[in-house]
Amino acid sequence: MINFEPDLFVDSLLDIPLDLMLQKNIKAFIFDLDNTITEWNSHELRQEVVLWFEQLLNDGFKACLLSNNKEERVLTVARLLALPYVYRAQKPRRMGFKRAVELLQINPWEAAVVGDQIFTDVWGGKRSGLYTILVKPISRREFPGTKLSRCMEFFVLHRWEKKRKRTL
Repeated sequence: MINFEPDLFVDSLLDIPLDLMLQKNIKAFIFDLDNTITEWNSHELRQEVVLWFEQLLNDGFKACLLSNNKEERVLTVARLLALPYVYRAQKPRRMGFKRAVELLQINPWEAAVVGDQIFTDVWGGKRSGLYTILVKPISRREFPGTKLSRCMEFFVLHRWEKKRKRTL
């Protein structure tokens, strides 16, 4: 059975409990770009996001961008954050996740993937042996193909919510 359930679900990357990540021996993060760090198809970063990344790196974590976008799009944000990147990752295929792990020079179990989509970020991260963190999308504006995925995600999220209520 395919496991689409993230290891952690937070509102925003700013809400990731870094102390918990250290306890779980997470040394690096692999971040999706659109609607995780920036709004879809935007190069603008909120100041609080820039400061959060500075703190993340100052705390000794490594980080990398992983996106299905073309290089030009990913490179612009990667430069702003001074991060390595993987473009045209073809998520949820494992290849891009593997390249990100290699860039970060860590083992897969030492990395967490952070993204806003279940069927690309979470599923691809799970398939690659990574800790997975699902964030709520920054904006409702997104790639048309993603809108279709969101419809399917709605049913998966609804099922998790029902499961959680039964276990409380």
